[in-house]
Amino acid sequence: QLDSWFNRNVGSLASRKSTLDPAVAAAQENAKVVKIQPDGSGDFKTITDAINSIPDGNKNRMILSIGQGNYTEKIKIERNKPFVTLYGDPSNMPTLVYDGTAAKYGTVDSATLIVESDFFSAVNLKVVNSAPRPDGKRQGAQAVAMRIDGDGASFYNCKFYGFQDTVCDNRGKHLFKDCYVEGTVDFIFGSGQSLYLNSELHVIPGDNMAMITAHARSDPTEPNGYIFAHCSVTGTGGVAFLGRAWFPSARVVYAYSELSEAVNPEGWSNNFNPETNRTAYFGEYNNKGAGADLQKRVSFVKKMSDADVKPFITLGYIDASKWLLPPTKA
Repeated sequence: QLDSWFNRNVGSLASRKSTLDPAVAAAQENAKVVKIQPDGSGDFKTITDAINSIPDGNKNRMILSIGQGNYTEKIKIERNKPFVTLYGDPSNMPTLVYDGTAAKYGTVDSATLIVESDFFSAVNLKVVNSAPRPDGKRQGAQAVAMRIDGDGASFYNCKFYGFQDTVCDNRGKHLFKDCYVEGTVDFIFGSGQSLYLNSELHVIPGDNMAMITAHARSDPTEPNGYIFAHCSVTGTGGVAFLGRAWFPSARVVYAYSELSEAVNPEGWSNNFNPETNRTAYFGEYNNKGAGADLQKRVSFVKKMSDADVKPFITLGYIDASKWLLPPTKA
């Protein structure tokens, strides 16, 4: 049902020219495919070399078709290289892996994959930060798998693996569909304006301070927030908060989602700042599962009505008509 709704609303390029940003439409019409194979049978052996070949100010959709295998690279797509797609074979998803930590690079720059450009897309990828699990003693143990700072980014069937700070959903409007994110503390964090559809958030057990999200909206008039619709929270332990108010006006909504016993009955954290009880927006609507019971929730949870939730569970929340296209099939 979700897929049929999505496919009706996110049509092909030919059916969308009247609403798409002209630059997005033009880039798509002139798409180019570059093949990456570690054995040398493609155009490039590494993802980094392929990205370096893209000219600054690129105006064409560059589809980097990545062969199966592990790519031990720290990858960065600079702001001046828009319209890049990283595409993996769905039956043999490639793995991007690196072990960067905050101690060496700073938290947000520790990511295995950093995307600063607009109109990025990733399809059928695994992105891993292989640094050791933080033990509470080592300084700078945070280790990001992926950071997205560009606007108009889409992630289809991607899997992100880490512990603390797995995905830095930092700035811009983004779609995550059919994705998987796992972690322990703040494993989706930043100030993005993002819609997550049919995605799994997996809480790795064993951390009493488990937090799924740490949103960084600082002003209640800003439109940004994390929206999880038709998603699932998996794991065990009953200690994970759905989110904490990293910044005073943090905004996170869960709707039509399956919340497992991994979720703390209180649901949400004010980050030890009672002022955020008034300023944060933590909403729940029509969820189910052992972790969805609202009876023991914190007093500041927003028990949303149909009217409350409507603006958030639409592709309009991320202005999708201007930029979002179906997943690439390379």
